[in-house]
Amino acid sequence: MTSVAERVPLERISQRAHAARPGRTALTVIATVLFCAGWLAYKLLAVAWLAVAWCGAAVIEGWQEARKAEAVRRARAGRPGSR
Repeated sequence: MTSVAERVPLERISQRAHAARPGRTALTVIATVLFCAGWLAYKLLAVAWLAVAWCGAAVIEGWQEARKAEAVRRARAGRPGSR
């Protein structure tokens, strides 16, 4: 039975590590961070926009309901014998 350390391809890992270019790796990491920051900013702004739009729609609905209620109140107040 072989141990785990004996089964690990150390030579191939070493070759890949020596072949890695630190400049390209650093650029990839920077690009990943910037991409994630942009994606997160987009999602946050999309949620914020939805919240603002929802609040605006709620204000419009409330305004219209208040106008309807006011019109009903005025119509009742304008009828003779309503008091």
